[in-house]
Amino acid sequence: MALKQKGSDAAAADTSKRRRVGFAGIDAGTEANECMQVFIARNPDEVGSADSTPIEPFDLNHFFGEDGKIYGYTNLKINVWISAISFHAYAEISFQETSDGGKGITDVKPVLQNIFGENLVEKDEFLEAFSKECQCISDVVKNGNSIKHDASDEDDLSVQIVRVELQGAAAYLYSRLVSLVLLLVEGSTPIDITEHGWQMLLVVKKAELESSASKFQLLGFAAVHHFYHYPESTRLRISQILVLPPYQGEGHGRRLLEAINSIAESENMYDVTIEDPSDYLQYVRSSIDCLRLLTFEPIKPALGAMVLSLEQTNLSKRTRSSIMVPPADLAETVRQKLKINKKQFLRCWEILIYLHLDAENLKCIDNFRACIYDRTKGELLGGASGTNGKRLVQVPTSFDEDMSFAVFWTKEGGDEDNQTVQQQPEDLATQEQQLNELVDNQMEEIAEVAKNVASRVKDKLAA
Repeated sequence: MALKQKGSDAAAADTSKRRRVGFAGIDAGTEANECMQVFIARNPDEVGSADSTPIEPFDLNHFFGEDGKIYGYTNLKINVWISAISFHAYAEISFQETSDGGKGITDVKPVLQNIFGENLVEKDEFLEAFSKECQCISDVVKNGNSIKHDASDEDDLSVQIVRVELQGAAAYLYSRLVSLVLLLVEGSTPIDITEHGWQMLLVVKKAELESSASKFQLLGFAAVHHFYHYPESTRLRISQILVLPPYQGEGHGRRLLEAINSIAESENMYDVTIEDPSDYLQYVRSSIDCLRLLTFEPIKPALGAMVLSLEQTNLSKRTRSSIMVPPADLAETVRQKLKINKKQFLRCWEILIYLHLDAENLKCIDNFRACIYDRTKGELLGGASGTNGKRLVQVPTSFDEDMSFAVFWTKEGGDEDNQTVQQQPEDLATQEQQLNELVDNQMEEIAEVAKNVASRVKDKLAA
């Protein structure tokens, strides 16, 4: 028995040893976000130096497969520089060693090629492009038209907006800017520049020194498309808008939006829309439109009447839905004169009402929130007359269980047993909680825009 135990101990030791050998080399991989950095270089001296301006892509992982990891490398570092002059890219890849730890060795170069395309070049060509293609921006600007818009007092007069057709040199420039759009704008895809109707608005700044190789710096751009609107009008849709990271926070996004509004008004377009705007872009857009609406005389009587109604009524015991809808003819007037589409006007209408309320009047604020609640509930579940066959139901999800639900809709007149979704008390409680969370989020967004608008109005009055 002692011999057997000894043998068992030896076997166990051998087994343990084999396990250590078998599992020690499994590669956990490295997330792209942890080993890859992207920089913008404004001159050759910034390439490879601490003076390069780093940018923060929204997520590098999604370029590298489903798990976003790179396998087979030890101490992998990927540094990519993008030229602010020619918008070529150069990648420097370094690592201690490579080994197949069970997941293979990721070929990084094809992934970078998918992001940067033909813009990805070797170092010598990348550095030479700073001088060889220093007129890249100037060649586009000289073929465009400068757009005048109402500049604020803090605007840099050396900055201008230039409008160009998206063809020739402008199309070539856009093809180089695509990689920045993919890196910085979540969910973005390149536009089809072969389709008729595309234009680009560039925010450019004249070089401070006449001796500078490049006469202009590109600070940002917007890609816009002209859509036919029956019977004989055009809608202007903003498809992409991007301010380059070194120049963000300086008001260039606002300049672009104001220039687009100016174009729409001067050319009597039907309205302006934005394709899938980010939260921040929507914030800037709503701030601009609310400032325009504040000085628009036709809305003042209806706005005043709505504010007065919220001040004098008590909606806490309401028996039917209450919503803050402006007169239909007013929405049409705003569209005709300011080119603000109806959906955007309704969003701004609520912000303007909130802006005119007394924040210390709790009953008034509660009435406002009640209207936001009723509108949100109506959009999700149906109007005041009933749910029109809609039900809010929980669904299995791997996302955020507290904020995930589905709207279930059934057709009228079918078999009642097949048309009814039974809701338990706990489901109704969850539905109420989710609705209130949505309303709270909307209230915060409205308050943020209103605060920004009030601040800008105050600054104008003080100037």
